Amino acid sequence: MSKSTPLAVVILAAGKGTRMRSDTPKVMHKVLGLPMVNWVLNTVSCLNPDRTIVVIGEGMDALAASVAPHEYVIQNTQQGTGDALKAALPALKGFSGNVLVLLGDMPLLSPDSLEKLVIIRNMDGVTGISVLGAQVEDPFGFGRLLLNEDGTLKAIREEKDASEEEKQTNIINLGAFCLDSRRVERWLLNLNNKNAQKEYYITGLPEMAAKDNVKTRIALIDDPREAYGCNTRMQLTKLEITAQEMMRESFIEDGVMMQDPSSVYLHYDTQIGPDTVIEPNIYFGSGVVVGSNVHIKAFCHFEDAVIGDGTTIGPFARLRPGARIGQDVRIGNFVEIKKSTIGDRSKINHLGYVGDAIIGTDVNFSCGAITVNYDGFEKHQTIIGNGVMVGSNVNLVAPVALDDGAFVAAGSTVTKDVPADSLSVERSPVKVHRGWAALYRKRKGNKK
Repeated sequence: MSKSTPLAVVILAAGKGTRMRSDTPKVMHKVLGLPMVNWVLNTVSCLNPDRTIVVIGEGMDALAASVAPHEYVIQNTQQGTGDALKAALPALKGFSGNVLVLLGDMPLLSPDSLEKLVIIRNMDGVTGISVLGAQVEDPFGFGRLLLNEDGTLKAIREEKDASEEEKQTNIINLGAFCLDSRRVERWLLNLNNKNAQKEYYITGLPEMAAKDNVKTRIALIDDPREAYGCNTRMQLTKLEITAQEMMRESFIEDGVMMQDPSSVYLHYDTQIGPDTVIEPNIYFGSGVVVGSNVHIKAFCHFEDAVIGDGTTIGPFARLRPGARIGQDVRIGNFVEIKKSTIGDRSKINHLGYVGDAIIGTDVNFSCGAITVNYDGFEKHQTIIGNGVMVGSNVNLVAPVALDDGAFVAAGSTVTKDVPADSLSVERSPVKVHRGWAALYRKRKGNKK
């Protein structure tokens, strides 16, 4: 966002979240794997603010660490949003411009909505406040935005303080304000706590502004789903569902095919290229990057994995942290890969485990083959060159290396390096005892 007026952002994040039934501060609860407050921080970064201040509560060390390197201040008393904004005043000393005030438990607000809020605050010389709102079918539980005949804001009423007539309006307050920094301190000092909760609310600021003949205008969001906040576990669940839905839609619009979007679970940092096809029941953990033209078959689980263009994965495949899959690779059913690099066009089609390995290009890693990477104390690496054929039910006991073009016979347990273009056969001699089975059954039968 380009701006001519300086912008400071204050995020109110000191709530303990008592109704969450948790010792974790409310804004530290995660949506798509990211704390809610970090969603808000990521969004405001798109506005290029001159400073960002987070208001936290006493003893919230984990929250302070999570918002770093942004500045934070401590709200020593829990007396409402007005009290929280007062705690940020020392950090705003000397600042002149727009002050954007946001709630730390509103993770789905978009940069476009916040940019609209800032633009409306600066639309003329008599607008000192802009408030973000939403028009919804069911406003129950939300504060209401009460309008004057000219469309400017007259007042904000919390549900508990609203009259029956005021409750009929369906324009709700989302708790996001853009304020003229020159007047913020005086307005805050004039707030009172004459309300059901006996707290100081920033929702009282428009009435303070009106006494100065300063107008308050509203900015309405385009997507009502951005309005979701969080005070309870159930609301957190609904936030997760909504965020998943919005992220899936974004990928689909960018060219990703999801056969059953509701069964695909994404992480906030998931990346997926166009023309990728995703079958049902897929879980993306943190740090997953998927290229273009990838086919992900049903029932796969990925964490901290990179998948190259044109690759096919699954069904029932698991890529654990450190899996790096090249282009045009085939990873089949019941294959698990951990901390390993798989070269282009290689195949691990079924029933295999690859851990702590580097596998070259055009390798065939056959059914039932595994890397034996752990000796009970340390992990060891397996290195496989290009064009290697690893037969079925092979154990590669690390540390071990197979050079380019090597073959390993099925059923082998390989404990020594295999030179290029060589065949390794490590099997015990076959011993056949004729008639043994019949004698064994007869002996056992006579004991009954």
